[in-house]
Amino acid sequence: MKVASKSITLLVLVFVLSIPFYAFAKADAGKTGEKGNPVNTKEEVKAYIQHHLKDSHDFHLFSTFDDNGVEHHWGFPLPVMLWGENGFTAFMSSEFHHDDEGQVIVTKGESRFVKNHGRIYELDAGATSLTYDEDHHATNASKPFDLSITKSVFGILLIGLLMLIWFSGLARQYKKKNIPTGFARVLEPLVIYVRDEIAKPNIGESYRKFTGYLLTVFFFIWILNLVGLMPFGFNVTGQIAVTAALAVITLVIYVFSGNKHFWGHMLWMPGIPYVFRPLLGIIELAGTLVIKPFSLLVRLFANITAGHTVVMSLVAVGILLQDSLSVAGSTIVSLFLSLFIMLIELLVAFLQAYIFTTLSALFIGMAVADDHHDEELHDEHGETIEDTEVIRKNFT
Repeated sequence: MKVASKSITLLVLVFVLSIPFYAFAKADAGKTGEKGNPVNTKEEVKAYIQHHLKDSHDFHLFSTFDDNGVEHHWGFPLPVMLWGENGFTAFMSSEFHHDDEGQVIVTKGESRFVKNHGRIYELDAGATSLTYDEDHHATNASKPFDLSITKSVFGILLIGLLMLIWFSGLARQYKKKNIPTGFARVLEPLVIYVRDEIAKPNIGESYRKFTGYLLTVFFFIWILNLVGLMPFGFNVTGQIAVTAALAVITLVIYVFSGNKHFWGHMLWMPGIPYVFRPLLGIIELAGTLVIKPFSLLVRLFANITAGHTVVMSLVAVGILLQDSLSVAGSTIVSLFLSLFIMLIELLVAFLQAYIFTTLSALFIGMAVADDHHDEELHDEHGETIEDTEVIRKNFT
């Protein structure tokens, strides 16, 4: 209990210490325009929020301006790995010099690359700059296959490494049959909770086979959600490619783990007239292969993205209301509102991890459930009762 109490205290302390950085982020947002021009209109604030919700090829922390109005970026570069017309090319993102308007050209061998609005283009032969059509699509460049370690990929690798270290330590203590000590004592009740409250009730007797995946996806999503709330964190679960990948993994697991009863009931549903079975089979197949994973990926993506958007919008209130409330008044209002929504976001971070894990367990449990329709069912007094499908068949 003492270790858990210390860990909770540490998390609260980190959260409280993060609040001033939101005020700093607000001040930084107010001077991120070109050549020091402030971002102080609704359109500029909207573009600023959308920019920070997207993935990026470098880890940008903040920007400052010197006395001459020159902007300096603070952060660290990440590896850029591309497969273009001339094969594989790799370099560090710092070679773009934080340019995102297609002005800086990186030359590697016979290939020339520019970065525009977060996307890297390979210029055609003879092109010296990007040109666009009426829809603002590049006309003299192509998009190479991007294998870069972006900010979100860096976050995934970092959290994956931390989870490997934490749970390897917990596993080693279990093998020695020792009572978990240190941070492992914080992890143990959470592991037991996922096993007893999510895996067992939804999957049944074969829960052990899938508990490892459920634990991984629960802690992976939860930790990434929490890190995404920090000012210098990464919005990994707000990237639809990440949530889609997690949903596809769940899809693959329950599709390949499904038994004959699962597929039989889905494709040739018993207890209904034969003429309707093919139609219902198509509907059930679409629900299994499309609707279920789609609901998983959209629910997580939409809720996390909406939460980040609301937090940053409330921070932007301090910028838009400076004229009417003064700098101090607008800062207090935006900080109070941001603190309130951040407390809600802490709950949402856990809730979305719980929902994704529970639905995954439910879908897996439906696929591996044994068929009990040929067995007699009994009520709480031991009396034999008829199965629902038998009643329906007799009625029709």
